[in-house]
Parts: sequence; structure tokens; C-alpha cells
Amino acid sequence: RVILVESGGGSVQSGGSLTLSCAYSGDTSAVYYMGWFRQTPGSEREGVASIGNDGRTNYGRSVKGRFTISRDPAKNVLFLQMNDLKPEDTAMYFCATAESSGFGTYLSTARYHFWGSGTQVTVSS
Repeated sequence: RVILVESGGGSVQSGGSLTLSCAYSGDTSAVYYMGWFRQTPGSEREGVASIGNDGRTNYGRSVKGRFTISRDPAKNVLFLQMNDLKPEDTAMYFCATAESSGFGTYLSTARYHFWGSGTQVTVSS
């Protein structure tokens, strides 16, 4: 089991920046990819960004060029740097881990097994 705890959410004005962190622990030996997802009430959880053990990254269309995912394996921390935030970025943000087996892209929730409880990001216009 992998335990994940997000932090860094908050309220910011449109055009501002935030950096989310996700501290992870437990049995991390099988972790192959890590991802950030977001969800608003009544909507599906949406893949925001993912990063593999080889450093390969993927981004959702709506955040590409504005968000950057990174990882510090030595400290077991995942980051999401969010720049030029827009009101439509308002959501609960979750981090998650995926193993190498499974189907779908690494921006698909189906690939991920362990999840944090989320951190709220609110962007005002």
C-alpha cells in the first residue's frame, strides 16, 4: 500500500501561481508512474499530469504549457507547479500512483491504484 498526502492548495487570483506537493510513503517499490488529477462536484475526475520513473511526462490539454509536474524520489515528494491559473482550474486536486500493468493512458484514473485525499485549489477572477 502507498500512502499519499497532498498539500499546497489554497485560494489565488486569476493569473497567479501555486505549487502542490504530494508526500508519499509505504510500499513504493511497485510505483511506475505518478499523477495529478482534479475533480469538481458532479464531474468526472480528470487527469492533469503524470510522470514516470524515467522522467517522461504527460499533460492534459487544458493545462499544457501552464503546469509542470516533477518528482523528488530521494524525498518521496511529487510536485505540481501551476502557473497562469484560471477560474476553470478550480477543483480538488489529488495525487495517485500507478504500477506498470494495466490499460489506458497514464492520464486515466483506471491506471491508478492508490490515492491521496486531495487539496482544494480555488481561483477567483
